Amino acid sequence: MQKFTEKLHAAKLAFTFQDVILLPGWTEVEPREVDLRANVTADHQLNIPFVSSPMDTVTESEMAIAMARHGGLGVLHRNCTVEEQVDMAKRVKRAESLVIRDVVTIDPEQTIAYAISLMQKHGISGLPVVANGKLVGILTGRDVRFADLSLKIEDVMTKKVVTATDGISIEDAKNLMHRHRIEKLPLVDSEGRLKGLITVKDITLRGSYPNAVRDEDGRLLCAAAVSPFDLARAKALDKHVDMLVTDVAHFHNSKVFEAVKKMLPEVETKVIVGNIGTYEAAVDVATKLEGIAGIRVGIGSGSICTTSEVTKTGAPTLFATAHVADALAEYGLKAPIIADGGIRSPGDAALALSVGALTVMIGNLFARCKESPGSLVSIGGRYYKQYRGMGSVSALEKRYALDRYSHPAKGIAEGVEGWVPYKGSLSEVVNELVLGLKASFGYVGARNIKELQEKARLGFLTLSGVQETKAHDILLPGEKLPEAR
Repeated sequence: MQKFTEKLHAAKLAFTFQDVILLPGWTEVEPREVDLRANVTADHQLNIPFVSSPMDTVTESEMAIAMARHGGLGVLHRNCTVEEQVDMAKRVKRAESLVIRDVVTIDPEQTIAYAISLMQKHGISGLPVVANGKLVGILTGRDVRFADLSLKIEDVMTKKVVTATDGISIEDAKNLMHRHRIEKLPLVDSEGRLKGLITVKDITLRGSYPNAVRDEDGRLLCAAAVSPFDLARAKALDKHVDMLVTDVAHFHNSKVFEAVKKMLPEVETKVIVGNIGTYEAAVDVATKLEGIAGIRVGIGSGSICTTSEVTKTGAPTLFATAHVADALAEYGLKAPIIADGGIRSPGDAALALSVGALTVMIGNLFARCKESPGSLVSIGGRYYKQYRGMGSVSALEKRYALDRYSHPAKGIAEGVEGWVPYKGSLSEVVNELVLGLKASFGYVGARNIKELQEKARLGFLTLSGVQETKAHDILLPGEKLPEAR
């Protein structure tokens, strides 16, 4: 007969970021010498180990573009139609590129009014004009400015177009564009068919963001969230993103595993799975799934997630990361871990990396940025941005979230919504994270993530210790004076 008291005695210590601290060690490393490059899949390396969460108040195209430009990765949320998510992915890929392949074109028989609407929709300032598959002209903002909206494109377009052959070097393209004083250079084949486009804007942007992460065509890296059960969405996104991320609250589920087995051979894009939170879950991933590119780890630690509170189940991110990392090492699965949930500071990120993660996924901190899609409001003289969990009541009202937190299956919300302080541009938040993380590495004496994992030692904090490691016994700006006795 089972003794239930044995369950209590066998309970594991589910450490959280608040329970432990990195111990300083002998160091010969200055923070400026630290290398934060990390793989998010075996084939995709980031220059900073930060990934923005696929939440509808965190990551849409603007955030994904900014994350990639700063060296990280944005995961587009899926709380929208397939068409809307694909459009977001296209915007990221068009944001900058050495050669634009998915060129937006227009027919010479279309009107100026239609051309203007097309430019506004895609955020571009010019359109190659194509008839019967061949380049016949180019239309720029100067051509349509103050023009009669009913005129046809062929009436105002530039017909003598300077072109280049596909495969031209960037230096040769720059020289050609300078010589002819043009800002757009169409690339054509021997029969005049449009094969691509090089723009001054993309060349300039490439120099402005030297730390950006790009694909083999020079476009910004981009990932997108999908449900394991939504194969149609995965296929639609397949050719537009670099990674697909399964967006499941509890991935360690037989039906989810079967769905992913069906998805993997149907898409060419790398697939990151999750979320999982235990050693056993990692073993099943390693032994029952083939071809996964990464694993998202942590259940119930997010600042707007109430799963652990409502259900009393969960796997805090620090605990989950260490257990999953051990399982993967034992079973020889070299799939990078993304530690997801509860990252509130550079120190939390350092802790997650020290126990096996290669990157960390962040929602709350990035929701505070100008680039997040959440609305900006003024409360009590301060600015805040909307932030909500994908298991919150308002998110659940959108039917696209039902396959993740299904009303019929659970009938209860597992997230909250509210407001987080506005912090300004993503560059400011990323800079703070990078500087703080490098300082953590410096204290440990690690030059990179691999050395951090080898050298890091952890100390356990009591409740008193947690309080002592914070600023204390001082009145901080903005705090109220204690009431006189």
